[in-house]
Amino acid sequence: MALDMDDSMEMPYPHYRCAVCDKDLPLTEARLSVTCREHRPSSHLHYEVRPATAEDRYDIEEICDRAWGETDVDCFGRTFDVFGSENLVAETDEGSFAGLISLALDRGELAIVLLSVYPGHQGSGVGSALIDGAAEQARAKGVTSLKVATTNDDIPALDFYQRHGFAIFGIETGVMIDHHGGAIPGFAGIPVRDELHLRRPVCPQ
Repeated sequence: MALDMDDSMEMPYPHYRCAVCDKDLPLTEARLSVTCREHRPSSHLHYEVRPATAEDRYDIEEICDRAWGETDVDCFGRTFDVFGSENLVAETDEGSFAGLISLALDRGELAIVLLSVYPGHQGSGVGSALIDGAAEQARAKGVTSLKVATTNDDIPALDFYQRHGFAIFGIETGVMIDHHGGAIPGFAGIPVRDELHLRRPVCPQ
């Protein structure tokens, strides 16, 4: 997702985990590799996806801080406040916070404001379950599509969303350069330039 970040700000927390050595990686140091299904990381994590409650505020604030550095997210030409949005959380059987999806209605569609899964829980199905939860929320609201914004550098996000039924429907070319005052380094050091919009149809109930 697009984020509001000063170009001098450094991301202090890891965003991904190495599938070979389990090292947690910051955004710019992560790299993609091609593997077969048999060599994908496996996990036996058990968790539930549920609506966030007031007691989750600290965990939501922490995961937002680790993902973006704040709880305001800029995308689709506006600023969304995560705490003013509808949030679903993924929680392990041990009670630890695994991931978050934040949702808001925008121009007749349900927008994914933020989707973040902690590196240690990535590849375990948490992100997929959160997307399924968002689709259920859309159906309950009578909304027929989900949409999400990401940036040109975020190859893992583009892979994830397209595998989950999203298709690109728009590109805001150069908007991130205008926003940050320059092309800041993103995933694998790729310059962040454009905001990509993806949409997934949701069948009504």
